[in-house]
Amino acid sequence: MDDDELERLKERRLAALKKAQQQKQEWLSKGHGEYREISSEKDFFPEVKESKNVICHFYKDSTFRCKIFDKHLTVLAKKHIETKFIKLNVEKAPFLTERLRIKVIPTLALVKDGKTKDYVVGFTDLGNTDDFTTEILEWRLGCADIISYSGNVLEPPSLGQKKFGTNFTKVEKKTIREKTYDSDSD
Repeated sequence: MDDDELERLKERRLAALKKAQQQKQEWLSKGHGEYREISSEKDFFPEVKESKNVICHFYKDSTFRCKIFDKHLTVLAKKHIETKFIKLNVEKAPFLTERLRIKVIPTLALVKDGKTKDYVVGFTDLGNTDDFTTEILEWRLGCADIISYSGNVLEPPSLGQKKFGTNFTKVEKKTIREKTYDSDSD
């Protein structure tokens, strides 16, 4: 590689770094990098229209599991500034809650390019336990392509690792009579 090629390569890298920095500043100016509450359903549409990726937590103050999501989403919002993280109280947003067919609280609506593409309903996708890890939620959001996930989307981070505290167990098929042999001679 001669000096001219090396110089052009440096210039391209510098331009890419500047572009990435400008993108980061744009995201931060639009409220990315923090997990915050929006006050009403009329604020929802401008929030999701100005950002490519949005995660909206539909919550209720009286629901304990919503606080669990809050804890994890606060961490992820700081880590994934490419996505906007917001929350909306369902009691202040009856029309939107009905329109998006949200029946279970908590629910995360995953909005890409202004359209709701996926939902995380309760903790079912997260090991069906209250003590799921932030890594499990990050993996699930990565599977939906709403955040830039660097891990393997084909395998949850806790599979085969007890340290995460989340169990994904294989359910064994059972017969109606719960016997080890199958006989119809009753």
